[in-house]
Amino acid sequence: MPTYEYECQACHQRIEAVQKFSDPALTTCEQCGGELRKVFSAVGIVFKGSGFYKTDSRGSSSASTPPASSPASPAPAPTTASSTSSAD
Repeated sequence: MPTYEYECQACHQRIEAVQKFSDPALTTCEQCGGELRKVFSAVGIVFKGSGFYKTDSRGSSSASTPPASSPASPAPAPTTASSTSSAD
C-alpha cells in the first residue's frame, strides 16, 4: 500500500498515512482541525538488470550476433557400429 504525506494548511504539520488507492483522502488535521492537503514529492526509482543505460542498448555488433550459449550438458560420446553382440 502506498504511503501518502499530508500537510496541514493551518499549523504546517506534516502527517504520513498508509492508505489503499480506494481509501478517501484525509481532510482534517488531528492536531488543530485545519485543512489537510496532499504533498507530492519525487519518487525514488531503482532500475535493476541490464538494458537501462545507454551503453546497454543496441550495439552494431551485438544486434547481429546471437549471444554465445554454454552447453548445459556435455555431448554424448559417439558410438561405434563395429561392436556386435554374439548370441552363440
